[in-house]
Amino acid sequence: MLRAVDCRVEDLAAVVAEQTRLADYPLADRIEANVLVYAADGLRDADREAALTELARALRDGPGVVIVEGAVDPTIVDRATDVFFRIIDEQNAAGQSVGDHFAKPGTNDRIWNSLEKLAVADPAVFIDYHGNDIIDLVSTAWLGPAYQMTAQVNVVNPGGEAQVPHRDYHLGFMSAAQIEHYPDHAHELSPVLTLQGAVAHGDTPIETGPTMLLPHSQKYPGGYLIGGREDFAEFTTEHCVQVPFAKGDAIFFNPALIHGAGTNHTPDVRRMVNLLQVSSAFGRAMESIDRERVVLAVYPEMLARADNGAEDPAVEFALRSAAEGYPFPTNLDRDPPVGGLAPPSQADVVRDALKQRRTLDDVRGALKEHSTRRETT
Repeated sequence: MLRAVDCRVEDLAAVVAEQTRLADYPLADRIEANVLVYAADGLRDADREAALTELARALRDGPGVVIVEGAVDPTIVDRATDVFFRIIDEQNAAGQSVGDHFAKPGTNDRIWNSLEKLAVADPAVFIDYHGNDIIDLVSTAWLGPAYQMTAQVNVVNPGGEAQVPHRDYHLGFMSAAQIEHYPDHAHELSPVLTLQGAVAHGDTPIETGPTMLLPHSQKYPGGYLIGGREDFAEFTTEHCVQVPFAKGDAIFFNPALIHGAGTNHTPDVRRMVNLLQVSSAFGRAMESIDRERVVLAVYPEMLARADNGAEDPAVEFALRSAAEGYPFPTNLDRDPPVGGLAPPSQADVVRDALKQRRTLDDVRGALKEHSTRRETT
């Protein structure tokens, strides 16, 4: 069994000494600070299966982190930024103090569940923002279909100090004493249950504190047990790298990668990123999302775009982020599989409604019926 007492800095140092080789990743544009950098258009033009395979290998066996330049159109990012800052202003005006897991209080502003809040505040922006092919591509590469999207906005204010480098959810949100109760194979499985991502909402030079990254650290077996250790904190802070971002660039990394937000050394830049925590259909997301509320908020805009004639791929991608794409758990007495091994998912209900051009009231009733069938008797 893995034990915190057995973790040694020199073992981690040996793991992260590995150098990423561009020749191993033919779709990548370049390597920067041992991190793979891709061009969004290059991934769009590539064979999808080849891209899925390479991205999964990069996140598992490679540096554990990829940056995709130009992932989201900057004009779409600007529209979402306006909505997010409006939400932050409303939170502050209401006296809400929104904290962070790994940073000192007051160093940043947070919007928890920015996914649902964006959908309700501006459905059109939600579809344009979350209806993104690159986000879908990388999420599918790591988690497969029916992934569960959640998102949280983080704004590191001027002078905001760096986070302590860490690993993330699931095991990353436990103490070492708690983690030691989990078998070794749980340490191996935890990273494949989520994907970490972030979209840059402004140009992010080094002085603004882009994400600190320790490439290849996802391969260190004891990495979930080092939280709170000063020797590891010193090593990881010293050896983490940073890569500047442009507005609309996206970063994705294995949740076992040791990372943390950097210090914002500027006097006037509020560095905003929208953190994407994508969960496997087979896992439990960290945040609770009222996906029925999200779907009902964005459905009229989806229907309007579907009525325009030409199929808009953003509608399908946005639906994957909005709705529950996995049919379980359910009540098999009331919701038995029909014509297969599983009943329809919430996303299937919405897809069918879009094809039939059903009204919002019709969809509201269909979702209510779908939800009721899943309840225990």
